[in-house]
Amino acid sequence: MNPNGKYRPFEPIPITNRTWPTKTITKAPLWCSVDLRDGNQALVNPMSVEQKLEFFDLLVKIGFKEIEVGFPSASDTEFNFMRRLIEENHVPEDVTLQVLCQAREHLIKRTFESLKGCRNAIFHLYNSTSPAQRKYTFNKSKEEIKQIAIDGIRCVKSCLSLSEGTNIRLEYSPESFSTTEIDYALEICEAVKKEWGTSRENKIILNLPTTVECALPNQFADSIEYFCQHISNRDEVIISLHNHNDRGEGVAQCELGLLAGADRVEGCLFGNGERTGNLDIVNVALNMYTQGVDPQLDFSDIQAIAEDYKRFTGMEIHPRTPYVGELVYTAFSGSHQDAIRKGMAARVGKADNEYWDVPYLPIDPHDVGRQYEGIIRINSQSGKGGAAFIMEQDYGISMPKAMQPVFGNLVKEAADKAQRELQPAEIFDVFENTWIKTKSPLNIIEISERHLEGERGSNVPEQVATMLTIEWNGKRYAIAANGNGPLDAFVSAMKQTPAPKFNITSFHEHSVGTGSDTYAMSYVQITKEDGSQVWGVGKSSNVGRAGIAAVVSALNFKG
Repeated sequence: MNPNGKYRPFEPIPITNRTWPTKTITKAPLWCSVDLRDGNQALVNPMSVEQKLEFFDLLVKIGFKEIEVGFPSASDTEFNFMRRLIEENHVPEDVTLQVLCQAREHLIKRTFESLKGCRNAIFHLYNSTSPAQRKYTFNKSKEEIKQIAIDGIRCVKSCLSLSEGTNIRLEYSPESFSTTEIDYALEICEAVKKEWGTSRENKIILNLPTTVECALPNQFADSIEYFCQHISNRDEVIISLHNHNDRGEGVAQCELGLLAGADRVEGCLFGNGERTGNLDIVNVALNMYTQGVDPQLDFSDIQAIAEDYKRFTGMEIHPRTPYVGELVYTAFSGSHQDAIRKGMAARVGKADNEYWDVPYLPIDPHDVGRQYEGIIRINSQSGKGGAAFIMEQDYGISMPKAMQPVFGNLVKEAADKAQRELQPAEIFDVFENTWIKTKSPLNIIEISERHLEGERGSNVPEQVATMLTIEWNGKRYAIAANGNGPLDAFVSAMKQTPAPKFNITSFHEHSVGTGSDTYAMSYVQITKEDGSQVWGVGKSSNVGRAGIAAVVSALNFKG
């Protein structure tokens, strides 16, 4: 691919005293959701009025105080939606409705009719200003384009008498700001600001849309800081961002734009919007949250919000979408799984607000209503830590660290054979079929024990006599031996059979469950006379029998 001549680099902004590189985001901006207008127009099947009403209620619940609800003059559907919001009291006193309108008198009057009874409204006026729009869409000069904006403001002012009882604020967007000459964008915004008449009490919102993302994030930040430095009476202006994602850098551009001086952000949940989408407000807000900044939006039940969003819009959310995707709290890599497991284990018993430093997880999943159960998933790329974590979290089985690589390899082989991710129940099956259910070459047919105690007060140690009927490679043997406990007696008795001679070199046990449902898990490592070492696992309501079962499974191990 050769872009020779067809594409040109973005023109740098003539700024030399930039300050944004050394700043950090310390507070939330003013948020404005445009899901019901910009987001809705980008849907294959736009939402019905009922769906939009439900979506509006969701946005209010999340915490949005400014919501662009539509283009009331565009259709009866849009107009009726606006009326129902107001007449059915969906709009809390502290929420402002934002409406979009072109600079045409009959459309502006129709929009004001839709606002009747609304407490607070933002009238959003726009016109395109970029060279391409001036050349191809309007065939007009810079002066003529500026005059369209001025005439639009005059038209809005002339209709303010129609808004009795409604507090009207003005928002102006030089559409395609991102591809408009920066000084011309300033010129047209100054003209609009002058025509409207601003003060500290009556601020104008100047929305600077990245209608088409065309610059590096640092270049976009330069354009915002340059605009903030050169607009007159900066304290009478609210600088707003409206980022799109054509370069896949919408979140970065928004964050750097905030560092550069912007006060306000428009966007959609999960990045819905034309082409590659609008800014993903969820992403930006939770990025702030992970840096210790309260975003002033509530995403504590992000899964429920995502399900509502999908139901309203018919859109899907990519499984790798930050914070909300199905797989974002999941690790397949073995080293990642091991680090997550250890980090999570270290937090047990700590306060909820303890500093979060679990490897590979920038946010506590519980903070957004997600669960730990799905953090580790198992496929052929997974390691020992992941499979062990699943067994411990889902089944209470805490195998010794030295045993985990053996189990991890068995699970990896099973996933390789299946050519897919293994579910927890399948991982448990690998464990159970390898150690718990085996009956060959060794199987215990019968076992009984008798405890032998010396005379009261004597120094004769307590002994256990074990008598067994076993099968080894299909042949039965009746064996018996004494020992200082059931396991010791069993090991001694096995020396009377053709089974390999062995010693127990590691032993671990723990209980699983509570009350009458409690059972013992025993793990033994045996070293055979040829020097090979294998692990075995036993499970029983009787602690002694669990140890014996573990030795049987070790002798039966075929790993």
